[in-house]
Amino acid sequence: MSIYKAPLYDVRKIDDLRDMLEQSIKLYADKTAYLIKDPIAARSGKETAGDKKPYLPVTFKQYGKDVKALGSYFMKTDLPNRRVAILGETRYEWYVSYMATVCGFGVVVPLDKELPDVELTSLLERSEASILIYAGSKQKSIDAIRDKVPGVKLFISMDKNEDVFFWDCIKEGNAIRSGGDLQYDKAPIDREAMNILLFTSGTTARSKAVMLSHKNICKNLMAMCSMTYIDDKDIFLSVLPIHHTYECTCGFLCQLYRGCTVAVCEGLRYIVQNLQESKATMILVVPLMLEMFYKRIMKAALAEPKQARKFKVGLGLTKALMALGIDKRKKVFAKIHDMFGGSIRMMIAGGAAISPAVLEGMQALGFNCIQGYGLTECAPILALNRDIYYKNESAGLPLPGVDMKILSPDENGIGEIAGRGDNVMIGYYKNEEATKEAIDDEGFYHTGDLGRIDKDGFVIITGRKANLIVTKNGKNIFPEEIEFLLTENPLIAEAVVSGVRNDKGDIEVAAEIFPSQDAIDADPELKGESLTSSRVQAKIDRFVREMNHNLATYKYVRKITLRDTEFEKTTSRKIRRH
Repeated sequence: MSIYKAPLYDVRKIDDLRDMLEQSIKLYADKTAYLIKDPIAARSGKETAGDKKPYLPVTFKQYGKDVKALGSYFMKTDLPNRRVAILGETRYEWYVSYMATVCGFGVVVPLDKELPDVELTSLLERSEASILIYAGSKQKSIDAIRDKVPGVKLFISMDKNEDVFFWDCIKEGNAIRSGGDLQYDKAPIDREAMNILLFTSGTTARSKAVMLSHKNICKNLMAMCSMTYIDDKDIFLSVLPIHHTYECTCGFLCQLYRGCTVAVCEGLRYIVQNLQESKATMILVVPLMLEMFYKRIMKAALAEPKQARKFKVGLGLTKALMALGIDKRKKVFAKIHDMFGGSIRMMIAGGAAISPAVLEGMQALGFNCIQGYGLTECAPILALNRDIYYKNESAGLPLPGVDMKILSPDENGIGEIAGRGDNVMIGYYKNEEATKEAIDDEGFYHTGDLGRIDKDGFVIITGRKANLIVTKNGKNIFPEEIEFLLTENPLIAEAVVSGVRNDKGDIEVAAEIFPSQDAIDADPELKGESLTSSRVQAKIDRFVREMNHNLATYKYVRKITLRDTEFEKTTSRKIRRH
């Protein structure tokens, strides 16, 4: 029997991203591709009061027309280096810019909008971008670096200012096409050549430039959609940074492929409001977001004794009915579903490991929550839990067409995870040495993550190779395992575990902890205390001592320090380790 337990879903074949777009325009022409706030105002360059405006639709046909218009404009720029960098928040112009670039013009370079100016300058130089399309929110940075990036010959602003206006480019491109010049539509595409250049997170010196092709992305799209059912009735709310490969492939290109509607979220504080407005059926999240949803649900549900009893009875009842094949979760917990717009059928978590208890808790309420595993170098998905077959403690099953194995496994079967398939990158741009280190002679990409593959084929991730703590007597300690146990306590919002050398020269486990102010204020013993007070320290110390008793002695947390600010994070909400 197949490891997938049930037949894979049918998906249509796509050769490259232009082929995908053309197919989707024909299949879904008058269907809504995007829900955005006041697109007419965007075209005129006027500012909008986002949260006061209704969502307005843009059809697949209109999107295709805008992509071809911008592409035709690009073709007339006559620049020797066809590389287009995009800098800005998620918005319709970003979607158009990406596809207009890759569907016949050149190489797209999505950039993190949170980059400091010095890194932005460096990445523009390293990518050899000749066109920079940017949002008005980045005007200050653009003004600061303009003279430092001589390779950028054309600055296009998504919002009207002194630079070339995005919507004027669309207008000019339409005029070119009306005049009979359709050369953009027939521009050759090499599906195995570099068309996407993505920078991994990290400082300027450490970030790598990942080269991806049409083939990488298309193979990934077809494989992931064969495992999890998504169709043209789905509406996605886009909340994660669009420059990141997880959101770009799984929250933009996937929807374009499957005929879904994408509603653009106006910001993290508008998630609930936008879910209700858009009636979204699916959302991609990172673990911190899903944990936040769950904590808020549980806090509200257990706030009063009478309400808490009713909630617990509901959990027991729906669990018993599910055992009989009867699903009444959405009806029993209708008020909770209404908080999320009433239409959510699936949440997909990625970017980092998530607590199985959170997934199980959300599933018990009627939300189908699954997680996957990927890396920028793999376009990005390597493994994914199916919507009909999953293990909450796992990162999922290898995608169809992907081979995964464990390198140098220890006595517990744990070693470095490696993956091979058509989704694996071409290599690192202008860094042959790093490419050879990452991809072996058999074509397996060495992920740097540690884990095992269980008897059913599920990938279980235990931590990062770079974070591994090795004791003096050769014992391996995975910081992520202990961090997970620490953050199970509501008093601990965030934790980073590391190895420190004691005065005897041995390696000991230390934990730096950011306490939760909400949990402190809700605790009768601690209410009014600061994050780093001696009373908070003492209570956390007691918890850690109790936790240690459930660990092997060499894993004991021996040193604890509290901090009064949260840890620095990447834009995908991962804690930056130093």
